[in-house]
Amino acid sequence: MEYNDFFPPHDGVSLRELATHLGAELLDVNAADRLVRSVAPVYRAGEFDVCYILTRKNRAELETCKASAILCDESMRSLIPDHIPVLLIATPHAAFAEAGAFLHPSAMRPDAVVSGNSGISPAAYVDPSARLEDGVIVEPMAVVGARAQIGAGTRIGAGAIIGADVKIGRDCTIAAGASVLAALLGNHVIIHNGARIGQDGFGYAPGPRGMLKIVQIGRVILQDHVEIGANTTIDRGTMDDTVIGEGSKIDNQVQIGHNVRVGRHTAIVAKVGIAGSTKIGDGVQIGGAAAINGHISIGDGVQIAAMSGVVGDVPAGQKYGGIPARPMKYFLRDIVEILARADDRAKKPGVKND
Repeated sequence: MEYNDFFPPHDGVSLRELATHLGAELLDVNAADRLVRSVAPVYRAGEFDVCYILTRKNRAELETCKASAILCDESMRSLIPDHIPVLLIATPHAAFAEAGAFLHPSAMRPDAVVSGNSGISPAAYVDPSARLEDGVIVEPMAVVGARAQIGAGTRIGAGAIIGADVKIGRDCTIAAGASVLAALLGNHVIIHNGARIGQDGFGYAPGPRGMLKIVQIGRVILQDHVEIGANTTIDRGTMDDTVIGEGSKIDNQVQIGHNVRVGRHTAIVAKVGIAGSTKIGDGVQIGGAAAINGHISIGDGVQIAAMSGVVGDVPAGQKYGGIPARPMKYFLRDIVEILARADDRAKKPGVKND
């Protein structure tokens, strides 16, 4: 892949400097002055690239690798060709993430739509009662509502809407087209393009003439270092708050209902739907397109497989999957039985095998 203008390569950092930054051991000291400028996958990594490898099943990719360095742990060290300097570290995946951030800092959060823009664009609207600290950037067509407060180093992207009384901490990025209403944001929060934060929760009561809307007067609270993906929606609470805990990462197109509480350092993948008033613990991982019932609790460290349907409480530390979701060993056993029965039917005389 040729370099392009979206995320250009770094000017160059020596392997000595990179190893120090990552806390890795450079095994070939003679390569200490070799330069690295970008990251790449193993199979096409070339000069000035750094890559990583985690498992032996990818060893064939090393045949075409010409990287300036490769990150790996002790178990993979013997597989690395002699011409590729090794950066030895116990956590190569995490180290590769740090290397990518070091070499491509502009790719770590949504970039500015208007390059070189600083301060408040004359094409933006900021209510006179809003309070913006020094160093806030407001791009064209963005709107900042009455009494909003925004901390230093935060950027409000083009066309974004910051509602009245919203409070946003320092060094945050609100990308183009996002809206933030009835919300309190900590520091270093990233909200990607088109995300919707703080709109009505979905609450209705049946009445004699149809559905009666239940007032939604809560807030959304996003703690420090939370990241919200593009076109994700997080409803404000009905009377309490919807809370996303410190360091949690939420992918694109996720729906989080009113009064949901998500713990710290939890990861929620695309298309997940979480119904109202569910409590999710710390360090939880929820796979793509899973559906989570309302008014249930998911304990710390739980892993939910993609496309699962969680209907009841899940104890801490468990791995669940399937519809309805159940402990992974039972889910996998059921899958094996279903496949075995299907295979038996296909072998019976007169059964048409499509």
